[in-house]
Amino acid sequence: MPCGVASQFLILYGSQRGQAQSIAEEICEQAAEHGFIADISCVSKGEKYNLERERGPVVFVVSTTGDGEPPDTALKFVKKIKNKSLPCDHYSHLHYALLALGDTNYANFCNCGKTIDSRLQELGAKHFYATGHADDGTGLEIVVDPWIEGLWEALKKTFAKMSASNQEGTNQGEVTKKSIQQEAQIQEKLDSSAISLSLLKLTDVETEKGKAETSVLESKSTDILGAPLEASLIRSVPPLSGSSLNVPALPPSYLDVCLEDSPAEEVGCTHLRLLEGFYEVAVSGAAHLTRDDAVKSAILLELDISDQDMPYQPGDAFDVLCLNRASEVEELLRRLGLKDQRSQSVHLQLRKDTKKKGAQVPSYIPQKCSLEYLLTWCLEIRSTPKKAFVRALVDWTQDSREKRRLQELCSREGSADYNRFVRDTNLCLLDLLQAFKSCSPPLSLVIEHLPKLQPRAYSAASSSLRHPGKVHFVFSVVDFPACVEHPERTGLCTGWLMHHVSAILQPYGKTASAEKTADLSFQNQLEPRVSNTFHLPSDPSAPIVMVGPGTGVAPFIGFLQQRYQERVEKQDDVFGETWLFFGCRHKDRDFIFREELERFVENGTLNHLKVSFSREELDGNEPRYVQHLLLLHAKNMVHVLFKENGYFYVCGDAKNMAKDVNDALIEMITKELQLDKLESMKMVAKLREEKRYLQDIWS
Repeated sequence: MPCGVASQFLILYGSQRGQAQSIAEEICEQAAEHGFIADISCVSKGEKYNLERERGPVVFVVSTTGDGEPPDTALKFVKKIKNKSLPCDHYSHLHYALLALGDTNYANFCNCGKTIDSRLQELGAKHFYATGHADDGTGLEIVVDPWIEGLWEALKKTFAKMSASNQEGTNQGEVTKKSIQQEAQIQEKLDSSAISLSLLKLTDVETEKGKAETSVLESKSTDILGAPLEASLIRSVPPLSGSSLNVPALPPSYLDVCLEDSPAEEVGCTHLRLLEGFYEVAVSGAAHLTRDDAVKSAILLELDISDQDMPYQPGDAFDVLCLNRASEVEELLRRLGLKDQRSQSVHLQLRKDTKKKGAQVPSYIPQKCSLEYLLTWCLEIRSTPKKAFVRALVDWTQDSREKRRLQELCSREGSADYNRFVRDTNLCLLDLLQAFKSCSPPLSLVIEHLPKLQPRAYSAASSSLRHPGKVHFVFSVVDFPACVEHPERTGLCTGWLMHHVSAILQPYGKTASAEKTADLSFQNQLEPRVSNTFHLPSDPSAPIVMVGPGTGVAPFIGFLQQRYQERVEKQDDVFGETWLFFGCRHKDRDFIFREELERFVENGTLNHLKVSFSREELDGNEPRYVQHLLLLHAKNMVHVLFKENGYFYVCGDAKNMAKDVNDALIEMITKELQLDKLESMKMVAKLREEKRYLQDIWS
């Protein structure tokens, strides 16, 4: 970008599942309203920008995935800037701002953003605006919205400084023909891309009828007995019900959707075309790992991969494709008024008049697929609608009260209500449409705002040395209890898997590979996950500590199966000490893999098995959770990790367990090595850097 283009800046995003891209696009759309021109690109598209020659401000929006890893789209960029041969002034010309997305349920919060930020600083780049760290665990918008709001003033100041700096080196009144043309081009872009103001005062645009409805809502903040009414998804209470609202701008539409009677190009909505990188495999068995009276059931799933070239290591994860519930697709079709068009083929193209920069037809939607196929396999219809989607629904809502409530939910003033009634309750589009009866969005709006249906990841609970041609997964069916906002339902993938294996599911105590599963025709599509570091050490003599309560023990079963086979085949080799810390609720109900683990102890594969039971009657001194077990063995743990260069693995729940285990590790180091907490935290960070503290966790 030439330095003469004084109001133009670049937005770069690195996104795994679309969050960072969506926020970057929102910044791009708002830019024109504030007098700027924004160019936008995925950070992976290096051919579309050149940071080495970039003279305008740059805004980065990047997410973090896995165990603090960059998203796939940012891997190449991060590797590039980490090149140690780059001089310390390589980006001394660069002025940037960075918005990092993460989740505090995971240990390496916003790690990708922090990595890029610190490395750019090392290479001489300068901040023009403070870095933002948005937490998906509490709600991204809590940080994102004010960060974007403050960005515009920071850009204005930056451009003013750049303009003053440029003028010092230019004779006043010497304006070249080229600069005049550039300014004209900027103004033309601004004029063509201008859209409505980002924040509208609702009182400036509401009708007299809307005012009257608001007044009625305020006067009815108590029930017939005089008791105060509580806020709900469809109803607000003062002061929000009487407030002026800052409502976001309407997101620009960018898709034209046409439904035609021409035949669709797939077998049926229950069968997915084989996607690139995926393998189609059959289920060869399934069994209960827990008793019927367990609080939460665990299922072992065995898949037959003997006909596929799919090598894997214990600890590898696999992406499993699942489909949306037929009943939910059916209801969504009915609610959209498209029930009779389910078999028509869908044709998508960009609107010629769209003001959305970088708009593209979604690549994950096959051309000429049927409408039913699209809603079944392509879109995440269970996803929680973002505020931009709620804002878009406002304009397709007829009832003035419902319209007002949707405006509240997407407004700055209604953020608490949005979090309480939409985000925290895992509301989906269908739930919103059931609650707001007069809302009838077009299909194009639904496709524009619903994200791609993502595969679900499961860790391998087996070793191919022990089970050649097979791979095992363990899962528990996720339950979402009924609430005012939505009916009871099960997790999309776990419920789908459970439904399909229920007919061949073996009872507790039986093996998954049973005769009655032989003719099972249920197929899964799997894709091995790349860049996985959650593996056994390359040096088998290194000791390992495994922490995996509940179904978190799954990958460690694979580790131990692998280690057992290696010990049988390589009897002269030296193998390191093995520790496993496992926890469950009840000893006799949900101690999964108990018999196999005890056999590993008997044959010497597992040297130390430490177990806690959180719901059993304890005498007060017994450990209740895995972190308590670790603390009991603090001396051994510190010796293994820092004297013997051992490896520390954690698998399971990120929200509570992983945090508690991390805190316990810091406490152990502090106590045993007589260090202060800061030094202990640095030692834990060093373990992570050396890839000797590895996590496979989920929220």
